Amino acid sequence: MIIGVAVFVFLVGCFAVLNYTNIFSVTYDSIIDKVEPVVEAKKVLDFKDYDERMLRLAMASSTVTAQSLIDAEILKSGLATSSGSTTAVTSSSNPPLWPAKAVYPNVDAILPFKRVIAYYGNFLSTKMGVLGEYPADEMLAMLRAEVAKWEEADPTTPVMPAIDYIAVTAQKSPGTAGKYRLRMPDEQIDRALDLAKQVNGIVILEIQAGLSDIASEIVALEKYFKMPEVHLALDPEFYMKSGDAPGTVIGSMDAVEINYAANYLAELVRANNLPPKILIVHRFTHAMVTNSKNIKPLPEVQIVMDMDGWGSPERKYTTYSKVVAAEPVQFTGYKLFYKNDTFPPSSGMVTPQEILKLKPRPIFIQYQ
Repeated sequence: MIIGVAVFVFLVGCFAVLNYTNIFSVTYDSIIDKVEPVVEAKKVLDFKDYDERMLRLAMASSTVTAQSLIDAEILKSGLATSSGSTTAVTSSSNPPLWPAKAVYPNVDAILPFKRVIAYYGNFLSTKMGVLGEYPADEMLAMLRAEVAKWEEADPTTPVMPAIDYIAVTAQKSPGTAGKYRLRMPDEQIDRALDLAKQVNGIVILEIQAGLSDIASEIVALEKYFKMPEVHLALDPEFYMKSGDAPGTVIGSMDAVEINYAANYLAELVRANNLPPKILIVHRFTHAMVTNSKNIKPLPEVQIVMDMDGWGSPERKYTTYSKVVAAEPVQFTGYKLFYKNDTFPPSSGMVTPQEILKLKPRPIFIQYQ
């Protein structure tokens, strides 16, 4: 009797174990069957949108037809159509300068998908631009107002606000380093970062190198350029390879130095998995930038040649046409001075609507 009971208990236990194992197995298998690997869609550049926007900038028009896209592509490839046939362009043909020939940017590039509207200056100076001239709240309200004006003037192009901070300022005296430049402390640059966050914008760090060299000044700011929202601007006016003190003569920068900066930024982009950087180069004379045809935009770095200088609208239009638009690199910019552009005999600052009539249309607008 005892033996029989023991056998019965043993059999019941075995059945329970087998049943539990079966239940566990079925449940586990069901989970495996239902779980599918999650594969994130790889982001890619919208090439069609990019091409259309570049053509709109080149044409100074908000509309682009299918035929204009075809014509632009044919011109870029050195061909022209006639009566439905394709023939080689003759040597006397003059293909348009714009859109400038340049590599496509990596995904998440800002330009030409957004127009950058930047407020320029230094927090320690009331004379170098709006950033230091007005209290922060007032300055940001002004920036938001300019953004709204540009959004209304060109609804097809979203706006990216920017805090354009002079992180290295040219000086009249040599200073302890003998470089005629002054580097801003980190807390000042951190303030620019904070202000940019308040407008969901980016930061541009300006370098006025004086008698220093571009490499040294960029490396000194490397921790900031590793941030996805921080970009670079170079000011040849205050790059004094001649050895003269800044402000006594207009400085100059060669394509070699600009390409160095672009390649340095590109390495940071690749090493830190960053979106493409913007590199802005100021210019208002031919001599300020030498060998501009050798400047090479990169997939990681978009280059803007910014028309600097103040004066009447007519004077600025001429500078833009002869100095910036005549020597294509990739994108163009236009600088506005709230005060200096209004001095007589000027009729006043140009409006967004007037700037949008320029060919090519500037994609970067800077206010000082």
